[in-house]
Amino acid sequence: MNIEEIAKMMVAKGKGILAADESTGTMEKRLKSVNVECTEKNRLNFRETLFSSNSMKTSISGVILFDETLRQTSSSGISIPELIKKSGAIPGIKVDRGAKSLAGSDKEKITEGLDGLRDRMKEYYDLGARFAKWRAVYSISSSHPSDQCIKSNAHALARYAAIVQEAKMVPIVEPEVLMDGEHTIDKCFDVTSIVLNECYKELKIHNINLKGTVLKPNMILPGASCKQKVSAEEIAKKTLDCLKKNMPKEVPGVAFLSGGQSEVEATKNLNEINKINDTNFHFTFSYGRALQQSALKTWSKSMSDTKKVQKVFDHRANMNGASTQAKWDEKLEQNFAA
Repeated sequence: MNIEEIAKMMVAKGKGILAADESTGTMEKRLKSVNVECTEKNRLNFRETLFSSNSMKTSISGVILFDETLRQTSSSGISIPELIKKSGAIPGIKVDRGAKSLAGSDKEKITEGLDGLRDRMKEYYDLGARFAKWRAVYSISSSHPSDQCIKSNAHALARYAAIVQEAKMVPIVEPEVLMDGEHTIDKCFDVTSIVLNECYKELKIHNINLKGTVLKPNMILPGASCKQKVSAEEIAKKTLDCLKKNMPKEVPGVAFLSGGQSEVEATKNLNEINKINDTNFHFTFSYGRALQQSALKTWSKSMSDTKKVQKVFDHRANMNGASTQAKWDEKLEQNFAA
């Protein structure tokens, strides 16, 4: 398959992407929150439980992995990428080295990881990965994001995308405008528009084949500390408007990040977006916590009860699969509750 075909598969209707690419440090925080020791064995056990579930065949198009997981072997003796491929999903890999302090800026971040990326991509391809992910973050305040932050991160995303496509893999482009703060939904709309505009300007300069990319943006939401109350319908309308105005038509689709939304909020808002989608873009999900949180809590109490954990995960994955087709509702949520 070429990168354009892979990108289309990643955003296929009815399916979405499981973001299981937490670094060891992030995984330690997640496991600590449910009183489980963060050992390599426990990290693999939880992830393999998800990767072996029924919904991998019905509702998951791809899985973003961390470097450690891409190299691991499942309990059945096959590699983790092979286990994922057996379900019909595509293995992917997080390739950035995290967001670090942006020199010359006040409290803003630049994502690092370009050094040595070309050699790493060759190795990741040989290990079975067929797409990659790089996340840039932007905070909103009275003075943020700065032009320096917007331009620096857009340039890094474009350089990353060029190296990934050179390795015959699909780059997920993830410019995340963070929910932290008191900003209104309109402020989020304006900032996200500027960020997306700059990203696509740089991607064009770097000769990126946009048909072989997937965008992973935030939805248009008010800040977590904002007192403004908005409906799912308004979130959907503003998110769709923002993408129609700022995303080139060649991009096959969008896999939204959940960005701190609850599991049901992330599902409901994606469903509302698809209800009013009048474009050729496919809108799906690339969720981490919003797919895994309930399963993680269940697993921490019943680590040996694989079926119980998988039932919880399957429910969440299937609800999100329904939302990609605007088929989710509260009744469905309750009918299939674990």
